[in-house]
Amino acid sequence: MNETTVCVVGNVATQPVFRETAAGPSARFRLAVTQRFWDREKNAWRDGHTNFFTVWANRVLAANVQASVSLGEPLMVRGRLKVRSEQRDGQSWTGAEIEATAIGHDLARGTAAFRRTLRGDQATDRTADRTADQVSGRSSGAPARPEPNWETEPAAPTAEAGEAAEAGQAHEAALQRQEPALAM
Repeated sequence: MNETTVCVVGNVATQPVFRETAAGPSARFRLAVTQRFWDREKNAWRDGHTNFFTVWANRVLAANVQASVSLGEPLMVRGRLKVRSEQRDGQSWTGAEIEATAIGHDLARGTAAFRRTLRGDQATDRTADRTADQVSGRSSGAPARPEPNWETEPAAPTAEAGEAAEAGQAHEAALQRQEPALAM
């Protein structure tokens, strides 16, 4: 199937609209993508033309957009580009839409805190865990994981290394006593 896949970086231009439909959740917002270029004459960055895309997200992605995206935030959007032309009131209109497959915050311009969402069957299994966590005072339904140690651990001595060290000590003791060393 021939599709035009794009990845655009811009700012959220309208507050996302979330709807529950018969086909599942859907979210829509406009993304403003402004060209920037270096002006050699003025020795500074300048803004060029701004393109506006209507971004559509469906199902789980739509629910995550509702929980995570707000007006003005810098985003990266990947998805299928669709250009639509139509006649309205005697005028020709053309619009660009992106059916999103992935949406994320642009971390070159700020920070974000990722929280994994639970799927339907996992959510019902974790409900009891969250209740137990609230009673015990833990803040998360997931078990606490220790931070991994990225440092290289020193090698633990093995039995062979211990035997070699003992043989080396016996050999040195024999040399000090001027006795012939036994072959091991």
